[in-house]
Amino acid sequence: MRRTRHLLAGLALTAGLLTAAAPNVTAASASAKPTSPEPASAAPASAAPSASYTWKNVRVDGGGFVPGIVFNRTEKDLVYARTDIGGVYRWNQAGASWTPLLDSVDWDHWGHTGVVGLASDTVDPDRLYAAVGTYTNDWDPGNGAVLRSADRGATWQRTDLPFKLGGNMPGRGMGERLAVDPHRNSVLYLGAPSGNGLWRSTDSGVTWSKVTTFTNPGGYQQDPTDTSGYDSDEQGIVWVTFDESTGTAGTATKTIYVGVGDKDNAVYRSTDAGATWTRLPGQPTGYLAHKGVLDARNGHLYLAYSDKAGPYDGGKGQVWRYATATGEWKNISPVAEADTFHGFSGLTVDRRKPGTVMVSAYSAWWPDTQIFRSTDSGATWTRAWDYTSYPTRADRYTMDVSSVPWLTWGATPAAPEQTPKLGWMTEALEIDPFDSNRMMYGTGATIYGTQELTHWDTGTNFTIRPMVRGLEETAVLDLVSPPSGAPLISALGDIGGFRHTDLATVPSMMFTSPNFTSTTSLDYAETNPNAVVRSGNLDGGPHIAFSADNGADWSPGQDPSGVTGGGTVAASADGGRYVWSPDGTGVHTGTGGAWTASTGIPAGATVESDRVDPKTFYGVKDGTFYASTDGGATFTARATGLPAKGNARFKAVPGRKGDIWFAGGAADSAYGLWHSTDGGATFTRVSGVDQADTVGFGKAAPGATYPALYTSAKIGGVRGVFRSTDAGASWVRINDDAHQWGWTGGAITGDPRVYGRVYVSTNGRGIIYGDTAETGGGTDPTDPTDPTDPTDPPAPSGACEVAYKVTNQWQGGFQADVTLTNTSTTAWTGWALGWEYRAGQRIGQMWNATPTQTGTGSTGVTTVTARNVGWNGPVAVGASVSFGFTGTWTGTNPPPTVFACG
Repeated sequence: MRRTRHLLAGLALTAGLLTAAAPNVTAASASAKPTSPEPASAAPASAAPSASYTWKNVRVDGGGFVPGIVFNRTEKDLVYARTDIGGVYRWNQAGASWTPLLDSVDWDHWGHTGVVGLASDTVDPDRLYAAVGTYTNDWDPGNGAVLRSADRGATWQRTDLPFKLGGNMPGRGMGERLAVDPHRNSVLYLGAPSGNGLWRSTDSGVTWSKVTTFTNPGGYQQDPTDTSGYDSDEQGIVWVTFDESTGTAGTATKTIYVGVGDKDNAVYRSTDAGATWTRLPGQPTGYLAHKGVLDARNGHLYLAYSDKAGPYDGGKGQVWRYATATGEWKNISPVAEADTFHGFSGLTVDRRKPGTVMVSAYSAWWPDTQIFRSTDSGATWTRAWDYTSYPTRADRYTMDVSSVPWLTWGATPAAPEQTPKLGWMTEALEIDPFDSNRMMYGTGATIYGTQELTHWDTGTNFTIRPMVRGLEETAVLDLVSPPSGAPLISALGDIGGFRHTDLATVPSMMFTSPNFTSTTSLDYAETNPNAVVRSGNLDGGPHIAFSADNGADWSPGQDPSGVTGGGTVAASADGGRYVWSPDGTGVHTGTGGAWTASTGIPAGATVESDRVDPKTFYGVKDGTFYASTDGGATFTARATGLPAKGNARFKAVPGRKGDIWFAGGAADSAYGLWHSTDGGATFTRVSGVDQADTVGFGKAAPGATYPALYTSAKIGGVRGVFRSTDAGASWVRINDDAHQWGWTGGAITGDPRVYGRVYVSTNGRGIIYGDTAETGGGTDPTDPTDPTDPTDPPAPSGACEVAYKVTNQWQGGFQADVTLTNTSTTAWTGWALGWEYRAGQRIGQMWNATPTQTGTGSTGVTTVTARNVGWNGPVAVGASVSFGFTGTWTGTNPPPTVFACG
């Protein structure tokens, strides 16, 4: 669900996230030029060394809005999905799962995980384009961009635009705003918001220019009075559709239709390959055209209209059919306008059965969404469900959510409402152009689909199931990993959160009793991990809940007067008391029932507990640190001078009274990592840490006594996820350039039971966890069937050990990680690793190393050498260094059999 999707509002600006590493657009406002390709490794000599890690998702399966699904129309099973804040995914037919494609988006460009348009090239199916940018107002300080890939999203190049794009803005379910000419695939169009008009590229997305002859910028605003710029932004150009019957291979398509955010002038047409444009005569008015889909074989342009931009709202709508040969308009709405309480979207046609068209009632929240189907070009319609005798429903389908059981929301609604629902926010609806039986559609929480769609026409019941595995789209707000019980408990936006007893298994249910729309904070009692507390947001309900069984079952608590949101909450070390700092009122203390207002600490403070002394709690607000030694009844100010702007996150170390780490700040003020060993009376800034946003603890390294530290930070000029095994004296980067996930500043925690394991929050890519190969990690003991577990590496010929692992593979491409360990008796000042591919493989992009290769691959033999990039040249005896790369293959992709170290 995406009713409250503004999760980075207020964070992006204060954190100073966009100090772009790549060049900005230097062109005039009427054109956009490409940036230089991002370097595979740009770390300076002072950067921390790297460690070898394997990264995976903690499985939730979905959890966010999927506004776009795109089937390539010339290659079977080539399917992509776009999300509002979680990037782009490619369908893996063999595994019936999705592969994420934008994990390389870095901290400085976090907004590029919001995707407003997606286009798969039908002439060259290897080519993929994405229009990216999360907000058009100042919540995202960076401009939008068009990403282009020649290897189906394995690697990307970027062209920055001179305006913003809004993957998480109103109207994001309309589209597609990005389109490739089906005959001359070097030509693309992009519909821009905010009055920026229609844009065109004639060089396969490398450069872009405004189409000056297209003069209607689409000025519709969802709410012109909204001073934040969110609902008041102009919708702009919302879709582009080519009429492929008006072109031939290699020449630009003559006829193009464009949808505009303008209720009186919603559809335009060009008949001269985009040179000139006219308003399509005779069109209906009073509505926005969410979708425009052309059935070229029948000569029908179908249009789904709504009175609002969506994806949440819309109270009226219509569906129209335009005959491209005669200019005839016909209202083919499946429901009379007077009877609608929703708009229409989710428009699709069956490319194998001309005349078959489907459309969704995307904004029908209660009792359910509706999907309509016609096999006679809209003359007559049938519905996915009908009333037999109100409130009794007859469904043409059966919902099977056994693979993602939480989709029932634990609800027991009264008829006519059902659980699980058919969906909501159903703006992405597509019939497979190669298989009339397969349909996929996106909702606010998942992707559903069926492979029995034509049963609809015979009156035979068909099954709808989640088709979402691998697509992880939750926004993560807090994480804890207790020393016993479940290894991970999470606080998530929109769907509350989960207790994971197995990281590779979708939990049966999110938190219920109550079911927060978003859980903002959670904690457990350090010496009694069965005691867990969570706070969150819920309209008309309690904002706090308690568990006595490690988060398996919950009971709602009571709110003190004035609570408007979850805020932060802390459990005492023994679970006997809680301190809560909710939104809307001041800090309170209690034992789980009634609450007493705390004194000496300001409202809105972030609160945590000491992990040893059950009477000690801490708080921070506006750069001042507070402590209580009487269970939260009274607080006193201790240290001052901590960052007063930006993020402010701190944690106390388990087993060490008064040992506290603070991360936070903003780019235009104090920003970094601080440590206190006297309960917050004094703090010392950790040298070498330029910026830090999160801090967490995990199991100590072998032979160490202090817990491993983890942080999302900037160290040595490099942004990443870092680990220290010596109480912050030194750090290693544990992620790499291929695994960055945009913004990771929400929460982080190590696992107290597994050395090296770390759980990382993202804002739209779910919960990421990493395991290290340094101590035999890198495999998941909770997932014995994990296909990415490494096998025994081949023996090298020099004084080193090599672990070579293919971490992802798709048709024609793959990604691999290599770890090189110094087994010699002297430290290295630089290194090189050589190997041969004997099945035609070729290296593409490499990070944390510089590649050279000889041989074209045509003979089947490619010789590769990877050398250090300067900053990671020094490798101590027994230490390791890692690098990764993407590559191409044909036929088979066997690993190298011999390595040579130099």
